[in-house]
Amino acid sequence: MKQDNILREVLIDLMRHGEPRGGRRYRGQTDDPLSEKGWQQMWDAVGDYRGWQHIVTSPLLRCAAFANALAERIGVGVTHDERLQEVGFGEWEGKLPAEICADDPYRLFRFRLDPLAHAPQDAEPLLQFHARVGAAWRDMASGYLGNHVLEVGHAGVIRMILAHALDLSPQNVYRINISNAAFSRIRLEWSNEIMLPTLLFHEGDVRGCR
Repeated sequence: MKQDNILREVLIDLMRHGEPRGGRRYRGQTDDPLSEKGWQQMWDAVGDYRGWQHIVTSPLLRCAAFANALAERIGVGVTHDERLQEVGFGEWEGKLPAEICADDPYRLFRFRLDPLAHAPQDAEPLLQFHARVGAAWRDMASGYLGNHVLEVGHAGVIRMILAHALDLSPQNVYRINISNAAFSRIRLEWSNEIMLPTLLFHEGDVRGCR
């Protein structure tokens, strides 16, 4: 039987939003907009780069507002995907790290060590979060063959995408640092319906990788 050895590629860049109003918080699905600093962080990170052919974004303001503005600037379409919202943090929603750790200084340490066992009360279950992001990831991976796509998202979502791409345990993803306005790039190669993802860089400069 003749085999199809034609490789089809997709490039997917993952960009975290900039600083929201109110600074660093476990805001989860709390819909705070970007601060002025956050907008500047994202425009500085993008610079004059125009290589994307489509943008996919979380619908939350701190991602969607910039995604819409960038799409208009570079003349591409944008898709808002509800599945790419940040994880719901339950009783930690909107709180500062210091507030979460006020009566237990090791609470966030334990969470990052094992978020399945030490999730905040009423939080979205970790494996449910992993599954919904995975469904969005699979649609991106198969729906844009031959294209270069930008996903504008949240730290938790980017961690879960990396988990799916690199076959990592979702329990370990909070050991991955995701800075504000940081970029990661994944190349997907497809052959005979088999997908090979490769992480080309993490927290790199997209402007230097044309």
